[in-house]
Amino acid sequence: MLDLTQRQKEIVSVARSAGRVLVDDLARRFDVSAQTIRKDLGELCDGRVLSRVHGGAIIASGVENLAYEARRYVAAEEKRAIGVAAAAHIPNNCSLVINIGTTTEEVAAALSEHEGLLVITNNLNVAMQLYKFPGIEVVVAGGAVRKSDGAVVGSTAIDLIRQFKADFAIIGASAIDEEGTLLDYDLREVQVAQAIIENARNVILVADSTKLNRNAPVRIAHIGQVDTFVTDCLRSPQLRSLCESRGIRLVEAMPGQPGPGGES
Repeated sequence: MLDLTQRQKEIVSVARSAGRVLVDDLARRFDVSAQTIRKDLGELCDGRVLSRVHGGAIIASGVENLAYEARRYVAAEEKRAIGVAAAAHIPNNCSLVINIGTTTEEVAAALSEHEGLLVITNNLNVAMQLYKFPGIEVVVAGGAVRKSDGAVVGSTAIDLIRQFKADFAIIGASAIDEEGTLLDYDLREVQVAQAIIENARNVILVADSTKLNRNAPVRIAHIGQVDTFVTDCLRSPQLRSLCESRGIRLVEAMPGQPGPGGES
């Protein structure tokens, strides 16, 4: 078990409360050098208590996802680039289903100039982004709204999704293993994602490269069920080979760039 110093315990407490911690803020808070804080964060990340992000760290977990607002800070630049790249593969005058997720919301944000879209979603954040645009009609899945992230999950949402056969589906994943298994944390959320995959003609997976370094307990699908995989930069030779062998279109929005948090 990791033996934490008192300062490291307080850093973890701040991270749990705020979603993330920044080196400069912590250096001021504890009146120590940035180098000292980086050493603390390095030990906490090595011990899998925290995960690195640009300029700081966030809480790490293999069984429970980060708070939704905290997830917006993770690989934010990469997610925006992924959103733009994925939206470029959506033509005008088509139907699509957009699932819950901070990366799928970036795709929605990049669709504002499209015309003739029918968007079905279980993500209230996506609906609020898109309903105002005259060229986009929005259908929202019914059911109870999850307060933590604005997701609508459950049997009612699944029943509505099954009424459609959409041209495209935009889905995310919390983790992707080397065998190509797409994983998430919430069984109800996964069941909605599975219904979306089953009822779309073309499935676009959007996931940044940090998802390759995580674990999650619930299986969504296999990457072989996906038609297009949009990421920032794919550094896994095994997954790249899998995409090639399965005929999956791989789109890298930031090829050759260092990973989120400065990893190369």
